[in-house]
Amino acid sequence: MAFTIKKGDTSPSIQSTLKDASGTAVDIAGATVKIHMKAVGSSVLKVDQTMTIVNASGGIVKYDWTASDTDTVGTYYVEFEVTRADSSIETFPNNGNAVVVIAPSLD
Repeated sequence: MAFTIKKGDTSPSIQSTLKDASGTAVDIAGATVKIHMKAVGSSVLKVDQTMTIVNASGGIVKYDWTASDTDTVGTYYVEFEVTRADSSIETFPNNGNAVVVIAPSLD
């Protein structure tokens, strides 16, 4: 299911629970997490920012949008890149991409 936000909005934040292939939440204690977002069909990242870890043992992260993140209507692929303390990297979801839709506003 896609996360939808209106053009120019900065709320609500996008939040995700990072899960392994079996659907179990991944412990991300001691890690950093980045959100990567790019328009479908593009090779250029629209968003490449650090996320807030809400609950490390439960794998819950969130990102607070800026106006420039949501200034272009379209459909975007999103992934969450976890870098652990040992420098290993794991990307979620690991079987495809999450989807964000930036819908037109009336103004």
